Amino acid sequence: MTNGLRAIAIAGVAALALGACTQGSATRQAESPDGETTVRYMNFSANDGHEKDLDAIVDAFEKANPDITVQVETVPYDDYFTKLQTAVAGGTAPDAFELNYENFVIYADNGSLAELTDVDSSAYKESLLDAFSHDGTQYGLPESFSNVVLFYNKTLFEKAGVEPPTDDWTWEDEQAAAKQLTDKGEGVWGDYQPVTFHEFYKTLAQAGGEFLNDDRTEAVFDSPEGVEAAKFLVDKVGTTMPTEADGAGTPDFDTDLFKSGKLAMWHSGIWMFSQLEDVGFEWDVVVEPGGERKASAMFTNGLAVSAASKNQEAAQKWISFLAASDKTAEVRLDTSWELPPVADETKLASYLEQPKPDNREAVFASLDAAVLPPVIERQQEMQDAVTQELSDAAAGRKTVKEALADAQAAVNELLEK
Repeated sequence: MTNGLRAIAIAGVAALALGACTQGSATRQAESPDGETTVRYMNFSANDGHEKDLDAIVDAFEKANPDITVQVETVPYDDYFTKLQTAVAGGTAPDAFELNYENFVIYADNGSLAELTDVDSSAYKESLLDAFSHDGTQYGLPESFSNVVLFYNKTLFEKAGVEPPTDDWTWEDEQAAAKQLTDKGEGVWGDYQPVTFHEFYKTLAQAGGEFLNDDRTEAVFDSPEGVEAAKFLVDKVGTTMPTEADGAGTPDFDTDLFKSGKLAMWHSGIWMFSQLEDVGFEWDVVVEPGGERKASAMFTNGLAVSAASKNQEAAQKWISFLAASDKTAEVRLDTSWELPPVADETKLASYLEQPKPDNREAVFASLDAAVLPPVIERQQEMQDAVTQELSDAAAGRKTVKEALADAQAAVNELLEK
């Protein structure tokens, strides 16, 4: 996974989608001959390494559509949303642009996006396409995705004589195995799942609960389902999972623990596959266990057309090609530039056939029960507040019930401002 989606997983909407990069903006200049249309496209995900990959997709599009020229501006993530917001407010927005899911919701809410027409829904994974539908209207197309699965150390399971996980596992299955595999004397832990906002909204969905009410005006997660979800996370700490005092929560702690062979199960993102190629043990992945139901965290970026664009038809042709063309799938898979959102798994053969992990199908099976993060205008403050309260509960500074009540009050205060 590239910098961007990793940034979401770690930091949320301060890292609202694809990761922070340090290089400056880059513009692909293109002159349109008389009679041709120029589509201005702004993005962040090609920055710092994938500029030429995007150029290759543009070249293929222009060859297939000789009457349309695409002018690309690639902006570092740190500057991207400030620059886009200024352009939209000033009436100089590009015809098409990239949005992560959280910002997509905000831009769809404020009327900045054009409705997309004649979308070929069969081209996309259903849950990915649905992510960019807002109030029943398709305002965006999925561009790429990443998600979270359950990694497990096959060698540790075999050594302990414990049956390995399957895609059908429940919370109870996971915790029963984690208890058997934890050996504090040997420094071996059964499980690791960060006690954070991103894990909580997902486990809340697994418990059958809701984070916000239907119109996103009130937080409602201080509920029996919320308590169940929070306890599932918090009760692991110090029993089957390391504590703050052990180093949990510090940068790369969980990665290093799993790579050292001292962690049996690990809730993490598929962007970690490449980092585990040379570890000295066997490992694999499965769909994350569920509680009341399955729910897998999905991080996705999308493509939208400006409501103010005078070239909306050409812009939609461009983003449709960028989202789901054969050329895009080929480039993304060949260069490890995130996963394309295509429904046709034959186009994903080169990904599925890679030797590790064996169960790469779990990546796509997880999309059948994908859950997206709740979104409010003051997103980062919400995420920080929830994470802090859950951390206090995990460290024993508050009860789970106290932490949830305080977190919900903090979120509702943010919603009122």
